[in-house]
Amino acid sequence: MLQLSEFTKLKPNPSFKIWGGRRLSHLRQVALTGTDPLGETWEVSIHPDGTCTTFHGHKLSDYLNSEQLPYLVKFIDTSDNLSIQVHPADEYARIHENQSGKTECWLILDAAPGAGLYLGLKKGVTRDQFQKAIEASAQVDELMNFYPLKKGQFFFVPAGSLHAIGKDVLMCEVQQSSGVTYRVWDWNRLDDKGQSRELHVKKAMDVAQFEASKNELSYFRYQENLFQMKGQLKLVDHADFEMSLWNADSKESLSLVAKKRALSVICLEGEFQIGNVILKAYESGISLKNEEILSLKAGRCLIVQ
Repeated sequence: MLQLSEFTKLKPNPSFKIWGGRRLSHLRQVALTGTDPLGETWEVSIHPDGTCTTFHGHKLSDYLNSEQLPYLVKFIDTSDNLSIQVHPADEYARIHENQSGKTECWLILDAAPGAGLYLGLKKGVTRDQFQKAIEASAQVDELMNFYPLKKGQFFFVPAGSLHAIGKDVLMCEVQQSSGVTYRVWDWNRLDDKGQSRELHVKKAMDVAQFEASKNELSYFRYQENLFQMKGQLKLVDHADFEMSLWNADSKESLSLVAKKRALSVICLEGEFQIGNVILKAYESGISLKNEEILSLKAGRCLIVQ
């Protein structure tokens, strides 16, 4: 395995989706290669479904293993609703999928007026009611909580949480390094051949959380107006990743202490220098050692490790 001896800027792995938006290809300067727009860029990843690379031409998985990088960071840009879906926790995923589970969190970077997401079930919705709605091809979204979005909001989404990201949303997602998704309902959409996408209802019902306390907004550790605050803000501390947001003035510096996992910096706005590397908006980098980060221009970045 190659040695990651210094802070290294990364090239994202693009993921083209039928629901992809129009902004991310410009922000990340990714050329469109087919009919589907760019839905995601996997910014920090060694997952086989989307391993990013260094500017030396090596895959990040040539440098790091899953113990050093058990998380994944991506940007998501939507022009249509994603399916209502759920992810399993570690135990179920390892037994049935030979992967880790998928707990994730979202930082909202932008959203069109009226845009939002579906997260958790409305009060009083039962497992039986939800199952019957799926079987009847009813409007399953009507059973879920809808939250209007604006920039600076944060949601923590534990495995087992039913959810769907809505259209016209730009976000940064930090998650466990897993690709397991169980699609529950896809808005009764059909493709140009009259076929619907595959659903995974049985597995979804195995892992979905129906307890009222696990479908309330407080369960998702909701925060807002994060971009109006100053300094470093701790957002989440999960077994596989810690995540904080740093809103920095120009010429501020911050010492980053490396722990057992790789340390990633994702620039959201402004310009930051780490070692000999300069990150501009929507660029990312990674390190295995302590680093000093300097804000060359006022802005904000995510720090994940």
